Amino acid sequence: MSLCALPKIDVSSYQPHALHGAERAWAETNCYIDVWVEVLHAQDLNPLACLSMVFANDFDGDQWTFYKPPHEDLFALYGIDVQELNVWRGLLPNACEQLRRGRLVLTESDSFYLPDTSGTDYRSNHVKTTIAIQEIDIDAQRMGYFHNSSYHELHGEDFVETFRIGKPYDPTFMPLFAEFVRLDRLQRRDDAALAKIALSLLHKHIARRPEHNPVTAFAPVFLSDVENLKEQGMAAYHAYAFATLRQLGAGFSLGAQYLRWLEQHGQGDFRIAAQEFDSISDTTKTLLLKTARAVMGKKAVDLSPLTQQLAHHWTQGMTALTHSLKKVG
Repeated sequence: MSLCALPKIDVSSYQPHALHGAERAWAETNCYIDVWVEVLHAQDLNPLACLSMVFANDFDGDQWTFYKPPHEDLFALYGIDVQELNVWRGLLPNACEQLRRGRLVLTESDSFYLPDTSGTDYRSNHVKTTIAIQEIDIDAQRMGYFHNSSYHELHGEDFVETFRIGKPYDPTFMPLFAEFVRLDRLQRRDDAALAKIALSLLHKHIARRPEHNPVTAFAPVFLSDVENLKEQGMAAYHAYAFATLRQLGAGFSLGAQYLRWLEQHGQGDFRIAAQEFDSISDTTKTLLLKTARAVMGKKAVDLSPLTQQLAHHWTQGMTALTHSLKKVG
């Protein structure tokens, strides 16, 4: 028997949202926001409306903010209520109970058993990531889930290992964090109505932006880190790049698209800010590639001009954005 939170989804015909299109500079951003983009899209809800949190992104010492749509924003925009799932019986029975009630389950999972990560982590690396469970068929040992940029299925041994079926009791095993998504108060608003709510949320998040330019704080740490990465190798580089450069560039790329969407629906003139944040995305992409070459070749490369450009674009973008927001009130 199959349990589905949403109407059954055909994996072979599922079309991801345009934010995950092949032409995007950052086809994937981070696992949590990517999951929400597809969860919303699968219900014909516009995920662009919930992206204003990226403007509060900061350099946090050894990472850039791992940005997530706040639960209160999801409720304000779409009527979606997210609560923590107490995994007290085990993920499989607890997830089945929520699916029975028409609720999606977001859970941390091990990429080692997620076939959509073939070529990166599948059956090679144990990496924590977030998925959204939409369907479980215990008899067929099949799970349908949102992860990264699309919708997928896993079967057989991957199902068994994901849910730890038949594992002996292990008092040292700690269940991974999980949430359930209530959809019984879902609100389907058109883009014009969503944009008005989204603008009020943007005011909230722009008030939380860093007081000082975070790229200026990041630059000396980054330049020092690159020298260490040359000794640590490419595996360390990939982990570092995901935690820092990818979150910086992909976040402001989403922010630029969000601002253009707001403008399309009459909420202000954000052209200059969007251009500056797109420049952060483009410059970070260049920095990502140049850093990889520097680490791989262990050669001296002056990356400081690119970090200076990034700092400039952040200042100009935030100045333009706050100016635009003052005009719309």
